[in-house]
Amino acid sequence: MTTPWGYSDFDAHEAVHFVTDEKSGLRAIIAMHSTHLGPAAGGTRLWHYADDAQALTDALRLSRGMSYKNAMAGLPLGGGKAVVLADRSRTKTAAMLEAFGKAVDTLGGKYVTAEDVGMSVADMIEISRQTSFVAGLPAEGGEVGGDPGPHTSLGVFLGIKAAVKRTLGKDSLQGLHIALQGAGSVAGGVARHAAAEGARLSVADVDAARASALAAETGGTVVSPDDILSMEADVVSPCALGAILTEQSIAALNAPIVAGGANNQLATSEDGQRIAARGILYAPDYVINAGGIINVSTEYLNDGGPELVRSRIEAIPGRLEQIWTESAASGKDPASVADAMAQKLIGRG
Repeated sequence: MTTPWGYSDFDAHEAVHFVTDEKSGLRAIIAMHSTHLGPAAGGTRLWHYADDAQALTDALRLSRGMSYKNAMAGLPLGGGKAVVLADRSRTKTAAMLEAFGKAVDTLGGKYVTAEDVGMSVADMIEISRQTSFVAGLPAEGGEVGGDPGPHTSLGVFLGIKAAVKRTLGKDSLQGLHIALQGAGSVAGGVARHAAAEGARLSVADVDAARASALAAETGGTVVSPDDILSMEADVVSPCALGAILTEQSIAALNAPIVAGGANNQLATSEDGQRIAARGILYAPDYVINAGGIINVSTEYLNDGGPELVRSRIEAIPGRLEQIWTESAASGKDPASVADAMAQKLIGRG
């Protein structure tokens, strides 16, 4: 495993921990970008990476994104993220989860974990047997907790509506075409909200069966993953993995709005400028997709109930409007504006 200092995505991260447990086969990276506002909070992703360098890059980018996300959501949390390096079959055992929970616990609360891609509520229960620094646990009646995915979906849906209002002057998604990249937990929630409001959906996912099931449920159409970003649509909504907005894919965009739930959608910092140069409105990902961590924060800090979670998520459109307004006034692209705001909040501006 290589060290992070020479990586372009290393951004003065406070700590990067490499975890190895030979008995269980666990290999993981826990990256803590900032604890300026509170403990570094962010979920654990289980993924098969092409190589160790790719896993480290993902951990560095995701943890920095969590610092920005938590700061922009007004949460008393810093930013961190963990990635578990899975084999091709994405094997996940109780012994691996136990070892990972113990690793989190050794950090003494400096890092707080929850679900992310490849992890579930049941997995968080297993991890919680080894550490209390975990959220996303089952919610009892009237309590906050459980899968953060639906809360992320709600925030993305509300953010899409705000973008549509600003760009198209419409208060509803009725009759609008949304090209949805992804058919997982977050994408599924966005699709259901949008379909309920009368939107027309095109759905793509590397898992064809999952895409077909979501399209059937929401009255949508299945599209090839290779074609989804370039479809003629009112909104392109990336809700799968990151780094998909590149110089090439941005040149092929055929929609006035890009607004989705995926983390780290921009492959490079220059890509935010490229989107703006094409006159396309971009919703910075860590602002629009903050609903899940809002729920996690409220659960972990025990500072309110479902009503507080809802009100915090409903503040997402206003935060996007603030970014877009400053972008229009300054001539800087929305991604750069959001980054500058977040950096100031975490004491690095």
